[in-house]
Amino acid sequence: MPNSSLETRVSFIIPVKNDAVRLRRCLASIADNVYPATSIEMVVVDNGSTDNSPDTARSFGANVVAMPHGTVAALRNRGVRESSGAIVAFVDADHEIDRHWVAAAAEVLSQPDVAATGAPCATQPKPTWVQQQYDAMRIPLRAAADVEWLGSGNLAIAREAFEGVGGFDEHLTACEDVDLCNRLRLSGKRIVADPRLRNVHFGDPPTLRALFLGELWRGRDNVRVTFRGPWTFRHLRSALAPIGSLGAMTTGLAALAAGSVAWFIGLVSISFAPAVINTVRICRRRKKFSATAAAEALAVAVVFDLARATALVFQGSHKARRIK
Repeated sequence: MPNSSLETRVSFIIPVKNDAVRLRRCLASIADNVYPATSIEMVVVDNGSTDNSPDTARSFGANVVAMPHGTVAALRNRGVRESSGAIVAFVDADHEIDRHWVAAAAEVLSQPDVAATGAPCATQPKPTWVQQQYDAMRIPLRAAADVEWLGSGNLAIAREAFEGVGGFDEHLTACEDVDLCNRLRLSGKRIVADPRLRNVHFGDPPTLRALFLGELWRGRDNVRVTFRGPWTFRHLRSALAPIGSLGAMTTGLAALAAGSVAWFIGLVSISFAPAVINTVRICRRRKKFSATAAAEALAVAVVFDLARATALVFQGSHKARRIK
């Protein structure tokens, strides 16, 4: 990379399909960054939009690449191939970034042992109660820290590191960001989360139904990616919790069918244990301990776990989970 981080060319890769309104807000936030405009490139990969998403992208000077078929991982890889920056930044169309995002990303990635940077997203302004509880499931970030993975809706990667591990796995329909980060870490690189890379996500699920459909889709490749390694407690927990919940629930139903109510109650209680733990975490992070807050947190935690467990049996649809 150039010696000065402000000289580093940053290429934004934004996949889109029929999302012109939110895409406009996303591109405007990129264009508004306090960073040399000549060092920012925007590549919008259009997944067969029938609205004016391509025209919206062109109005901001973005290079529009048509790719009507393919996984989101394939769209992102195509965008990288069409770009030229030493840093490739992945931001989704329903996100809005901070004005100092690009400068912060370039600064963090100027460290030779750091491959990727980003931050957990914040939920949208005036969120529903489901979005408030869902947002509290994210681990708070108050200072820069090494992490195991970062979401691909708010992620910047050194091109050399990205190409060195082969980019996103195009066979994955979800969890492609976790898989990529795992391979970056296995290559000996660091992943650093930095709160300066603030990103607002306007696609958090507003209802319990939307939450279920979203996690049903996201959970479909969770176990597959987890057992590729590296095996860490956090990764194994995310895979073993839905496996355990599904196993306890199905065994409990079998016990009930056999006439054992006591075993049924015990096994069902075990299946809900992870949701209870998550409920406590949500309440502590939000610093709200009323009966209403606890009930809302429990509802979100139960639906989240139920969707992830169901994803082991039924495949979710990206189209069904999409939130406008």
